[in-house]
Amino acid sequence: MKKTLAMALVATTAMTSAAFADGHAITEFRIGLLGGENAQDRVNSYQCLADYAAEELGVEVKIFTPADYAGVIQGLLGGTLDMSWLGASSYAATYLQDPEAVEPVLVKVNMDGSIGYHSIGFARVDSGITNLDEMEGKVFGFGDPNSTSGYLIPSIEIPQYKDGITMESGEYFGEVKFTGGHEQTIVAVNNGDIDGGVTWADGQGNWEDGYNSGALRKATDAGLVDMNDLVQIWKSAVIPEGPIVLRKDLPEDVKAKMTALVDGLYERDIDCAYGVAAGETLGFQPVTHDTYISVIEARKAKIGG
Repeated sequence: MKKTLAMALVATTAMTSAAFADGHAITEFRIGLLGGENAQDRVNSYQCLADYAAEELGVEVKIFTPADYAGVIQGLLGGTLDMSWLGASSYAATYLQDPEAVEPVLVKVNMDGSIGYHSIGFARVDSGITNLDEMEGKVFGFGDPNSTSGYLIPSIEIPQYKDGITMESGEYFGEVKFTGGHEQTIVAVNNGDIDGGVTWADGQGNWEDGYNSGALRKATDAGLVDMNDLVQIWKSAVIPEGPIVLRKDLPEDVKAKMTALVDGLYERDIDCAYGVAAGETLGFQPVTHDTYISVIEARKAKIGG
């Protein structure tokens, strides 16, 4: 009985020291996940990180999977989410609404040591479409208005491909539509519901694997698509990989513990790092706001916030 009581006191002390770090209480830690695949798969990919975080922080860690990017952005702005891996455009949206809401701390590192990725345009092989010229009059799908690779960058770069291309339905493309997310775009193209779409990938490794990391890799791993049925029809310039962000007003020791946890995740549990990073990675490295200034300016010019 004494031993049990002593263990309970130790556990309570540990919980209290974590929960009341820096003089104000955190009773739980909340991770928000951007859309890109179905909610259960997102939770499955991050559950290992949530379990490690609960050990480190001594509080319950909850995972939230809002239906769209805006849900995560608003959660961070409103203080109901503490951490997320944002796309560069989603970070820009958050920063433009409140520069003091979050701080970028880490970024995913590709297998070659770079921290960039691409927006990838793709279609079905049997559609006969091999480039943007052959998409004229066709239905082109985009993911989410707050997605960097799923909307912002292609909406800027695709009209530069040649004169006459716009993002307005019925002008160059027969229809421009939002599918709701990366997985939805991939499935819609694969099923023939739309003629082409855009998603994200690191652009490294083999096409038949869905590249090394990104939405195509996740869809391939999940058995949703056979990449041999798809063809790449466009690729953007390099985009800075989005940051893992923490809410700025979290206790400093909580931010330090979570940053260290994710930073060391690859060495600690390579399978967990694979799930969190959406594929093969060398882990994570520090990143600052300065990396995203160009994307913030692009978003401000294109969307206004």
